[in-house]
Amino acid sequence: MNYTIQHNDPHSSARAGTISTAHGEIQTPIFMPVGTQGTVKAVHFKELEDEVKAQIILGNTYHLYLRPGLDILEKAGGLHAFNTWSKPLLTDSGGYQVYSLSHRRKLTPEGVTFQSHIDGSRHLFTPENVMDTQRIIGADFIMAFDECTPYPCEYGYAKKSLKITHDWLMRCIQRFDSTEPLYGFEQTLLPIVQGSVYKDLRIESAEFIATQNRPANAIGGLAVGEPAEMMYEMTDIVCNILPKDKPRYLMGVGTPVNILESIALGIDMFDCVMPTRNARHGLLYTSEGIINIKNQKWKDDFSPIDSHVPCSTSRKHSKAYLRHLFVVEEYLAAQIASIHNLSFYLWLVKEARQKIIEGAFASWKKEMIVKLDNRL
Repeated sequence: MNYTIQHNDPHSSARAGTISTAHGEIQTPIFMPVGTQGTVKAVHFKELEDEVKAQIILGNTYHLYLRPGLDILEKAGGLHAFNTWSKPLLTDSGGYQVYSLSHRRKLTPEGVTFQSHIDGSRHLFTPENVMDTQRIIGADFIMAFDECTPYPCEYGYAKKSLKITHDWLMRCIQRFDSTEPLYGFEQTLLPIVQGSVYKDLRIESAEFIATQNRPANAIGGLAVGEPAEMMYEMTDIVCNILPKDKPRYLMGVGTPVNILESIALGIDMFDCVMPTRNARHGLLYTSEGIINIKNQKWKDDFSPIDSHVPCSTSRKHSKAYLRHLFVVEEYLAAQIASIHNLSFYLWLVKEARQKIIEGAFASWKKEMIVKLDNRL
């Protein structure tokens, strides 16, 4: 993996760069659609490439480990071969499930034992076997095993958790560096900065992660319920410590406003289930604000969903037609809404990139965030 910065915004820490991988280049800043189980919900790969213009998508290690299982993925030749996505892939480590499935797991210094949500069977995830699992899945970017702490989180717990995350990182690095990719292309391991919302812990973690000198770094444990300003404060602290010449990935973020504010702080990569999850419930993100397409006011609005988004789905279908599909509960409603929301997110980061190149990002962001938070 190689990363080059083409432009730095003169009025913020935003930057426009290019990440080169074995499966293609990624223009940053970038948003990565979430494909939890080997697919982005309600969106075919053809639409992801042709309409959404996705450059990289995610897979979920915990879910792929359970189904279809590592034996199937290895026989297929990895997730790229299994699902036919030919561009870059990133897999999480299961660390988020340590947080989201806290009622179904037991955490010890050795690792985490999960009780499967499918059949109740128990499975031990350790830093070592999580590296092995992600080798088998075959993603271009693989994440270190960590604990994503909840919010609120007591300081003592956050400090103890951070030690475990750092200990696990060293075990991840040792296992990763002592093994080889299985499918003939390079994989990149990303450490994750944790520390909850405590400034001293975030500084400690960012400094520790920076000394590991990996090709890219991630920031986790945010967007879990804390106020947005607190998230920005922690992100800013960490970005000022992590190396400037390496990509920074803010995990699980977020709203369009969150993304623009975080780009200004120096973040390059984002992912979130929000655009697809909310799409399935009729909530649309547009260049003029947020729409609940199920509302009566859109019943006879025959204007395009969003003519600013360069996606035929967004420009071709009217708000009235999409509302009709939701009212009659057609599956096509979720598909159109999901394609639109993802296309909007990818359009937004592409626009941000262009404004950085032009040196106009800061003023453009100021105008955009007023619109993006508007409920239409």
